[in-house]
Formats: sequence, C-alpha cells, structure tokens
Amino acid sequence: MSILRRIGADYTPGRGTTFTVWAPEAEKVEVLLQNADKKKITLQREAFGYWTALAEDAGPGTRYMYTLNEEKDRPDPASQFQPDGVHKASAVVDHTRFNWTDKNWKGLPLKQLIIYELHVGTFTEEGTFESIIQQLPELKDLGITAIELMPVAQFPGNRNWGYDGVYPFAAQNSYGGPEGLKKLVNACHEQEIAVVLDVVYNHMGPEGNYLNDYGPYFTQKYNTPWGSALNFDDAHSDHVRNFFFQNALMWLRDFHIDALRLDAVHAIYDTGAKHFLQELREHVTQLEQQENRPFILTAETDLSDVRLVNPVDKGGYGLDAQWFDDYHHVIHTLLTGEREGYYEDYGKPEQLKKALEHTFVYNGLYSEHRKKTLGTDATDNPARQFIVCSQNHDQVGNRMLGERLTELLSFEMLKAVAGLVLLSPYVPMLFMGEEYGEENPFLYFVSHTDKDLVEAVRKGRKEEFAYFASKGEAPDPQSEETFNRSKLQRSYTSNEKQNQLREFYKQLIQLRRTAPALAKPDKPYMEVNLEEEQLVLHLIHKGKEPALYCLFNLSNQTQETALLNTTVSGDWKLVLNSADAAWGGAGADIAESLKAGSTFTLPPASVLILQKQK
Repeated sequence: MSILRRIGADYTPGRGTTFTVWAPEAEKVEVLLQNADKKKITLQREAFGYWTALAEDAGPGTRYMYTLNEEKDRPDPASQFQPDGVHKASAVVDHTRFNWTDKNWKGLPLKQLIIYELHVGTFTEEGTFESIIQQLPELKDLGITAIELMPVAQFPGNRNWGYDGVYPFAAQNSYGGPEGLKKLVNACHEQEIAVVLDVVYNHMGPEGNYLNDYGPYFTQKYNTPWGSALNFDDAHSDHVRNFFFQNALMWLRDFHIDALRLDAVHAIYDTGAKHFLQELREHVTQLEQQENRPFILTAETDLSDVRLVNPVDKGGYGLDAQWFDDYHHVIHTLLTGEREGYYEDYGKPEQLKKALEHTFVYNGLYSEHRKKTLGTDATDNPARQFIVCSQNHDQVGNRMLGERLTELLSFEMLKAVAGLVLLSPYVPMLFMGEEYGEENPFLYFVSHTDKDLVEAVRKGRKEEFAYFASKGEAPDPQSEETFNRSKLQRSYTSNEKQNQLREFYKQLIQLRRTAPALAKPDKPYMEVNLEEEQLVLHLIHKGKEPALYCLFNLSNQTQETALLNTTVSGDWKLVLNSADAAWGGAGADIAESLKAGSTFTLPPASVLILQKQK
C-alpha cells in the first residue's frame, strides 16, 4: 500500500494554512492570497513534483489561487470549497470548527440498509443540504436507514446531476458547501440514518476542469464515454491515485460519511499490479482502524463481475457491495414490455428466477446487445453484496422524458414492484419519490456557462433520442424549467392514492426490518418457484422461523395458483395483501389461513405475504 501525501489547503488553528499542490511540470508555483494585502507566496518544490508553503495569516475562509509559472491563475485542484463557482478562487476550510454530536454513531451494516437515493437540488424546493434535514423525520417514519446523495462535488452553475463535477473535494456551493453537508450528515446520524455519498473517480466534467494545467491527471491510453480517462496506471499515476485516495478518505474522515458509492467503476482503467479499487479498499480499512468504525464501499458496474466484491485472497478487490442492474432490467422489461437498447437482453420470465437464485443473469452467457459473452457466477456470493432497485437516477433520468414507473405501470403493479425490491434477499434501494408514486419526471439538466458546451449537450441529447422523435423533443437540459419540473411535489399528503402507496411501502419496510425470516435474507435460505406462463412468483424466506411466503402475480389478469408443498411444513397465515382496500386496492377474498396445496385466486398485479403459523 502506497504512502499518501496530504494535498490542498490544510488549516491548523494557531499555525495557519499549509498549501500543497502537485504540479510536476511547473517551473514555479505561487499561492495568491486574496486577502486585504493580496499576498503572494512562492511554494517550495519537493520530491515528485509537489509544491508546498505555510501561510500563517491564511485562516478559514481565505480565498486563494495558484499561479503557475507566473502565467496562469488557477483554483486549487483539491479545493474544499469554491464559494463563487468553478472558475473563481478556492477557499480555506477549517474542519476543526464543526460541533459534531455523533460520537456514539458507529454506522450500520449492509444487511440493515434501506437506501433512499436522492438528488439534493430536486429533493426539496430549496435544493440545499440543510433543507433535507427538515425531511428526515418523514424518511425515518417511512423506515429508511440510509440516504444516498447523488454527487455533490462542485460543478458549474447550480443545476446538474453532479456527474460533471470538477472539484472532487469541494461540496457544491449552491447546496450549502462543506458546512451545509456536515450539518446534514450530523442530523442524519442523530436520526440513526446512514449517509452514502456518490463519488466519481472515472472522469471529470468539462467546464472548470483545470487539471491539465497542473499535470498528467489524464491518460491517452484509454477513452471513456465522457472523454479522456483518468491516469491510474500510466507515468506519474501514483500521484493521481493519491489525489483520489485522499478524496475518499476526506469524505469519510472529515465529513463523517458512512459509505461511498463509486460511480461506473468499469470506466476506471487500471492494468497495474494492484488495481486502484483494491488499494482504495486498503486505505479505507486503515482509516477504519484509526477511527474505530466501519466504512462501506459500494460500486456501480455493468460488467456482472464478482471480482469487485470478492476478497483479495480470492483475486478480488474487497469492496463491500455493488449495484445489481440485472434485477432492475428483468423487472422493468417483464412489466413494461420495453425491449429497446440494453433491454433487448432481458424480458424472459425465467430470468427473474435466475436473478433471485443466482444473482447475475449474464454469468458467462452471450449478450445479444453487447455481441459478446458477459459476466461471472455470483451464486455463492452473499446477497448483502448486491444492491437492487426498480428505479434510480440513471434508469429514470436517462429516458428522453424522464418518466418514472408511475407513468408506465398501474397503481396495483407499483405495489407488486415494491414487494419485488423490498422482499428480495438483496439490499434494497428506493429512488426519491418512488414510495408514493411521484408524478413529476426526473429529467437530465445542466447549467453550463460555456455557450458552445451548452449547444453540444443539447445536440447530443437530440441525437441520442432521435429514434423517439414520435414522442416529441427531448427537454432542453440547460433550461431552468427542466430542472424545476424534476423537483418532488410531495403530493401524497393531499392525494389519497399516493398516501396509500406510501403506507404500503412503509408496511413492507417494517416487515423487512422486523420479520425474523428477513433478518439475514440470503439465497441459500430461499425457495423460488415461477409459473412462467402465468407470471406467478413464489418466494419463500426460511432462514429463521417463522418463514415468510411471498406470492406475486406479475400479470394483469387474475391467476389461479396453489401454495407449494415446501420444505417448510404447516399452515400459513395471511399478513399482507396488496389488493386490500387499505392499500387502495379493490379488495380480494383470500382466507386468513391457508394450507400447503390449497388453491385460490390471485388478484391481478398483486403481492401476498403469508407467515408460517406456529
């Protein structure tokens, strides 16, 4: 494991601020303090192209820029605050000032996470970190145990998904900056809610990206869908790796973040002896020992590769969990009938059974969409290593019109889908607003200031969705209206149907958190049977007594079915029926107690949950 070098503006009370920047090709580096006397200090060159200097009169809030070779004034690549946006001066941050009240908080294990993904700018009307605090009681009431923030690293303007960030260390100024983020994390921990932060280590955004002025942060060896790849294995890569290792450690240590979600790790290219992700895990493990608390690393990938989550002694990178897209794709295609793009590999009923029993659907199979064999076998990997959802920012927001499942499925089917996610053995994740059937879309939006870049983005979106011209034009991503249309309405307080759906989610989450059979759900402790023609799924959790029998009708017709003669003997008691009037259903005449082999009628688009009677 490499020895790390601190970078950025490191403030120490009573001593001042030490400025350190990596600029291996520079001949001279100065820091220009934008205080009263506009003081300029020359940094001293150290080994491997690092430059450093102590400024005793640079305190918290001091604005500064680096001057490279007496020619270019640039913000700090490791800036922890950009109060005036991506093109202006950086500001010194004091991490010793904040009054943390979470000293007894030690985080939550993966098996206890009910994750709620949200976008800071559209989750509330104000679009700030602090405004989320007001909503935490509602999330806690719902049963959420972790929020996952889409990226908050400083991006241009004040409207962006976050994946165009160019200052990985700086919490977005329009959201409330580092102080606002700390307040949110502290408040979450007071409510016993963990915080997952989405971080982007596979590319940098285009506007305000000055890294090339400092050094070889990028490599021409590889390309990503978003431009040049970050340099994790080429010449000088040790110091690029250091930059991102330090970034991860900062969020966990200084902001008390509980977990990181690593964006699109299949685009982190590294053919070195020790992959970036493996070494990141090692540095985080060392921090765990120092802080005496665990930190969780999860990853997004589309490669269906267990190497991410396998331990190092099995050739893996040792991450804790990864997003499991197959489960989403199977559910989406079966229920919406959509088969375009990457969905063409899905839509077969038997894939749902396979996803539950073996995890990856493509586990060494040929993918028609990719025209190659894809995936590894995850059958023996524990279910807690995989995060599932029916909606997320990508699967909703990358649609031309940003439609949620609310627009694509019936009200009754929305409840069945909730059951598929929350009653699976995997770690469940909801997308903001899903729990009550939010009707506003979640669209793609930006607020770039570079006119040419704005036009390029607009053109790219139009070309991407040219096939869907019959549905109209893609909304203008630069328009403030597009952003405002994506904000949650929270209309469930005045909409009976939406409130019933939210109460149904709440009941499912409560069951997930309290039922003994779901305390440690896993593939070896389940029985799965699928009536493929009828689309009736039998899912039995039997890890601990009393066992749970989850029965889904995923068709839009009533279906005759019978309880299976399972390895769990005895009678079954009905504990939840999505067709009940309490959940906005039409009602269904199903006996309160059922025996194995008994036949009955399942309402269309429904889920029943039965518990073994003693």
